[in-house]
Amino acid sequence: MAHFAQLNEENIVTQVIVVANQDTADQDGVENEAIGIAFCTNLLGGNWKQTSYNGNIRKNYAGIGYKYDADLDAFIPPQPYASWTLNADAQWEAPTPYPTDGERYVWNEETLTWIDPDAPVVEEPVVEEVTNTTESV
Repeated sequence: MAHFAQLNEENIVTQVIVVANQDTADQDGVENEAIGIAFCTNLLGGNWKQTSYNGNIRKNYAGIGYKYDADLDAFIPPQPYASWTLNADAQWEAPTPYPTDGERYVWNEETLTWIDPDAPVVEEPVVEEVTNTTESV
């Protein structure tokens, strides 16, 4: 089985379908992307690119909302946070590496750090401004 992603005018994936091997193979039984694209186009119309679960084709398995980048020839997942950057392998990276101590962390965009999601939240004390309300006579 082969997988193909349909792209809209902005190269955003709108759907991913599975295509049978016989619909992607040449007369010798060799898989050929162009044959699979022609099959998808004849069946559903639109613009198609092949993708693969293991990332052998276009670096990432295409998902709905991913963008196809022709320069990288890769499917790019949506950017998880504004501070993250895309690396050469078409993966998003945080500004600081994920900790390697074996614990579980989540990204905090406000502080740009990895935090322990189970740690107790320490709230800053609220300081109220006191104003003099006494009136002089």
